[in-house]
Amino acid sequence: MPDLTYSMDYPVSWEELHRNARALSLRLLDKGPWKGMIVITRGGLVPAAILARELNIRLIDTICVTSYKPAADDDATQSVQGELELLKGVDGDGEGMLLIDDLVDTGKTARYVREMLPKAHLATIYAKPAGVDLVDTYITEVSQDTWIRFPWDMEYTFSTPLADRNK
Repeated sequence: MPDLTYSMDYPVSWEELHRNARALSLRLLDKGPWKGMIVITRGGLVPAAILARELNIRLIDTICVTSYKPAADDDATQSVQGELELLKGVDGDGEGMLLIDDLVDTGKTARYVREMLPKAHLATIYAKPAGVDLVDTYITEVSQDTWIRFPWDMEYTFSTPLADRNK
């Protein structure tokens, strides 16, 4: 099991997310045709909306899995993975379907969902080393110790200059 300590922050803007989702669409376009899309909620919902538009996919279902919980120190800005809980599944083995998530981190969720949908094509925008081998197509690999801050999890606030952070 990888160390779940996050020492680096990677804030993602709406523009960057959109650009990366379109880049993922380009990679997936020639791998189709796709029967539809299965989205891992909640993280995969926003990328899936962009992918569905770019790939002209209308059949979209969700698989609802929860695993993240607040960090032990009650830091609301970071979470850790706990036990997986399937809230809603889908029928079939995923043949001809895209399986979409925002990222693969430890690989725990990806492994769980791939066991249910072994023939689906898993695509994410971001991949970390512990889970990258589970993903069929992705755009950006980031280090395992990086916490990706998605735009839907942030609001605009003052940012302390880097030189002042260690004082």
